Amino acid sequence: MRAQAAQAVGLPESVAVAVGNVDSFVSLPGCGVERPGVYVTVVGTSICDMVVDEREVRLPGITGVVKDGILPGLYGYEAGQVAVGDMLAWFRRTVAPDSEFAALEQAAGRIGPGQTGLVALDWWNGNRSILADAGLTGVICGLTLHTNRDQLYRALLEAIALGNRRIVENFVEHGLALHEIVACGGIAERSPLLMQLFADTAGLPVRVPASTEVPARGSALFGAVAAGAFADIGTAVAATRPDTAHTYTPDPAAKSTYDHVYAVYRTLYDVLGRDRVDLLHGLKRIHDEVGRAA
Repeated sequence: MRAQAAQAVGLPESVAVAVGNVDSFVSLPGCGVERPGVYVTVVGTSICDMVVDEREVRLPGITGVVKDGILPGLYGYEAGQVAVGDMLAWFRRTVAPDSEFAALEQAAGRIGPGQTGLVALDWWNGNRSILADAGLTGVICGLTLHTNRDQLYRALLEAIALGNRRIVENFVEHGLALHEIVACGGIAERSPLLMQLFADTAGLPVRVPASTEVPARGSALFGAVAAGAFADIGTAVAATRPDTAHTYTPDPAAKSTYDHVYAVYRTLYDVLGRDRVDLLHGLKRIHDEVGRAA
């Protein structure tokens, strides 16, 4: 630390000062990940997804790719979903105000793959990846007079998982092979059902680290490297890798059913998000125009 800065903040000049970092980015080493092939997803009110690789691949639908952006020597890729925990909070607030999330999860867990007869697009706050369109809005298809609250809640959970699969596939389709999902964040810790849906829809194992403070762990690791406690971030990760709290393995039968549901999801995704994007944009425009005139 420079003498003038040290004097201004009352710290010794020997204090190491590191550059700032992004909360989601530090979660990748905080999860114990330092290599390509792993898809790290931070699951909370929204989702941030990260992948690192030795190569720069120009794939569409991601937030960005920067060399050394997440880990030194690797290209860091970022994607995500913008309505996750906050969409579930909307459901509880507007549809099930008398129910706690734990009860909703238990009820949804008693419904099997494909049994809701529903498919939803989780665009309650637009779409970040891979369409990058904030003007899109949410969709629920398949409603009947027999549809109940628990089925609706499960459909929203499945929509999050199917959206996650679309992002995973986008990486894989453009040459970034992935063999594991590592999930952290409040929902990853508290919703075993959603984590199993991630595994069943994507066909990949999902690992949740045994830490409730993953971003803090990652920040501490980078700080330790800056202070000289470790030679580099890879060494720091290897020395402090967290245990695994839970591992979710894809169920082949569930995966087979979700492949059929995903085919419907992908058609709706492409029609409403690309081919006929004017439909949802038009509804939002009408809503805004009427609101301004009122």
